[in-house]
Amino acid sequence: MSGLVSALLNATNFRTPFLRTLIPSIGLAYGLQAAVAIPSILGQTERFYDASGSVTYIACTALSLYLPTLRARLAPGTASGQTAAWPSLLASLTSKGGVGLWNWRQVVLSAAVSIWAARLGSFLFSRVTSEGGRDSRFDSIRGSPAKFGVAFFLQATWVSLCLMPVLAVNSIPSAALGALPFFTITDILGLLMYVGGITFEATADKQKSQWMQEKKEKRHNEDFLTRGLWGKSRHPNYFGESTLWTGIATTAAGVMLSSAGRAGMGFSGSGAARLGALAMAGISPAFVTFLLLKVSGIPMSENKYDERYGNRKDYQEWKKNTPMFVPKL
Repeated sequence: MSGLVSALLNATNFRTPFLRTLIPSIGLAYGLQAAVAIPSILGQTERFYDASGSVTYIACTALSLYLPTLRARLAPGTASGQTAAWPSLLASLTSKGGVGLWNWRQVVLSAAVSIWAARLGSFLFSRVTSEGGRDSRFDSIRGSPAKFGVAFFLQATWVSLCLMPVLAVNSIPSAALGALPFFTITDILGLLMYVGGITFEATADKQKSQWMQEKKEKRHNEDFLTRGLWGKSRHPNYFGESTLWTGIATTAAGVMLSSAGRAGMGFSGSGAARLGALAMAGISPAFVTFLLLKVSGIPMSENKYDERYGNRKDYQEWKKNTPMFVPKL
């Protein structure tokens, strides 16, 4: 096994640290999704679709964080007794980076992604399980192997693009990040947005789950939720998700746009390199928000509810008085 891992690491030992981290991480994303897609297509079940997405997020994030140490430990010619030690997570939380440590941003951003993925994945898995393993999003494609397979391919692409800023930050040698100030304005703004976003998303999901449970128990006869955060936005969970990824990208951008960050990734100091770093940070929230607003999030939900309740006055009033995405104060 170690021989196979060494061969893969050698094959992806590109000149720039960024590519040395990016290519294996993206490869893992598509590999994991393919591994789940095959039995899912054969069984015509989407039960593990969302859960596999969360596992892929966590696995790719962990790989990007530990990959430099793994390369050092398996490097040819490493003398016995001189194997690189695994960095300490706790010690790195207060570290600017160095030998045997990560920069605290690498740990915090990786943890931020993992916490979000674990929470959302467990929530969605619980929901699909309660529905007998069925998700209406897949009604028209689960019987088509090609279309169902594309869904897993797109999920791997979603993971890869969303993780881009975190993969970029984790690719930078921690010693290079020691040149950065311990805390910057982008760190503060980014972390505040992340905490606010994930809190908003989790609260909205909890309110929706509680409302659905109460409906099953016949404690109300409402057909759509208009209370709590759902009275402030028609899709508060999606707003929270967009916000938290914007926060992650903001903190990452502060690192990636710095001279130490660009040099650590193997980029030049040119204006084009700065623009490229900014684009890699921004693609994550931009892609998430595009999907939610234009593809699989809000359009599917709005169309479903419009078909069911579009002719009802109370539904029309709720749509008229409640913003679609950004909550009203």
